[in-house]
Amino acid sequence: MANPVVVRAEVVGTRADGPARRVTVRCATAAARFRPGHFAALTAPAGSVDVLRHAVPVLRADGDTLDLLLPADPPPLLDLIAPLGTPYPQPDAPGCALLLGEDTQAGPLLALAEQLLAAGSQVAFVLAAESAGRLYGVEAARELTADVLLLTADGSAGLPIGDDPAALFDQALGALDADLLYAAAGPGLTAAAVAAATARGARSWTAVAAELPCGTGLCLGCVLPVRDADGVSRLVRACTEGPVFDGARVRWGGLDTVPADVEGAGE
Repeated sequence: MANPVVVRAEVVGTRADGPARRVTVRCATAAARFRPGHFAALTAPAGSVDVLRHAVPVLRADGDTLDLLLPADPPPLLDLIAPLGTPYPQPDAPGCALLLGEDTQAGPLLALAEQLLAAGSQVAFVLAAESAGRLYGVEAARELTADVLLLTADGSAGLPIGDDPAALFDQALGALDADLLYAAAGPGLTAAAVAAATARGARSWTAVAAELPCGTGLCLGCVLPVRDADGVSRLVRACTEGPVFDGARVRWGGLDTVPADVEGAGE
């Protein structure tokens, strides 16, 4: 987990960013600790009956500011904890990475791609959404690489996702000779991409799309089954042990259940 700070952060800018709002806050200590994959937890709006914080993606750090992705414009001051979670790990040596992003979940992958490129790796994007209007970061991705594939469920942009997305990911990984997969997508697309990567011997790192009611591990509302290195499946918290996991170890078919073979399930 990151080394977060609890701060009252000033909002210094907001603008439309695809289907969401990009909100820039001044928070020098948190910005210095940010790595792609981290998130922030905000308090509920004033007057709300919800006492929990709300987890939001951190898009990037720039000097003493953080860019957050929110559904609407916030008040001028935000009470937040950041950075939180486990970020995407960097490869030990330059390679070729395929970055899969679905809808606004794709946001943190742009800063990750910049980091990978700076370290000498090659990158390619697969950006997916239900429809063309829900695609996120297309132009920003194209500024980083010519290899940008669009997928939509309704076929309104790029290729249709279809019934066999694993075949699409297999073709993309093979065409690139990619040895890394980074994903920030729903469980369906992520599981398909991980299966294709694993079959090709590529390593995968995936941000699990889970509800993070508090963002700090206290509420236990984001547990999921993950297979550890010893082969035993255990329930872990997406907000503290993740949200980024080794994709091959996540029990994708059991995200909303407690599989019978999970340690402690029968107790």
